Amino acid sequence: MRQHRQRIVAGNWKMHGSRSFVSEYVPALLGKLDTLDADTRVVLIPPSIYIGEVRAQVQNRATQQPRITWGAQNVSAEAEGAFTGEIAAEMARDQGCDYCIVGHSERRHLFAETDEVVAAKVEQIVAHGLTAIVCVGETLSQRQAGQAEQVVARQVEACLAKVPGNSWDKIVLAYEPVWAIGTGKTASAGDAQAIHASIRKVLENMQAPAQTIPLLYGGSVKPDNAEELFAQPDIDGGLVGGASLDAESFSAICRAC
Repeated sequence: MRQHRQRIVAGNWKMHGSRSFVSEYVPALLGKLDTLDADTRVVLIPPSIYIGEVRAQVQNRATQQPRITWGAQNVSAEAEGAFTGEIAAEMARDQGCDYCIVGHSERRHLFAETDEVVAAKVEQIVAHGLTAIVCVGETLSQRQAGQAEQVVARQVEACLAKVPGNSWDKIVLAYEPVWAIGTGKTASAGDAQAIHASIRKVLENMQAPAQTIPLLYGGSVKPDNAEELFAQPDIDGGLVGGASLDAESFSAICRAC
């Protein structure tokens, strides 16, 4: 089990990238992270078709430190079988992935993934030795109705319902207010901290080791707001979307952590 909370900055490339992009971006990024704090883990999460390319670029850098790693954007809720187009957690592990995003709002709203589906994917991820970055967050209407904490609590409880008691060290939670993803809007540091603190209380009620589970903030994280966000006592890093596609911006966010 973890003895302390890991600081993590994960870059979710979403459906962006190419072989040439990877070959230019990864060396440029790693060159800017040579002085990164040893307690900070950086996770590159490209489209699955480029995981091997990212792995090769990271491993080929002679000065590479183990704090730089890679992950998958999604896996199937099934272990294997006739599921054309799906990727199993074991396949992600076979590509050397350490992390996998699950429950991202785009998967929930564009592909109709429910909390139950997310829970099944979390179960697969931890069973195969990966760490799940489990995304939760409220919509704008839910926040305006004063339901943000209630919605997030329900998602946390449902999505982590199948986590074995000895696997909590394979869980990372990412709070992503849906209204802030890709919009340029960001929750204030105080509002983000309030939700993160409420998530820790939910984890405590679930008998999980709440104080050692990393909580990340996602939702238009940029170099100019990262330091204030990451300075909050319950925010342990970020899940970064658009800004992760620029090596200069992403490296600045990583250093802010």
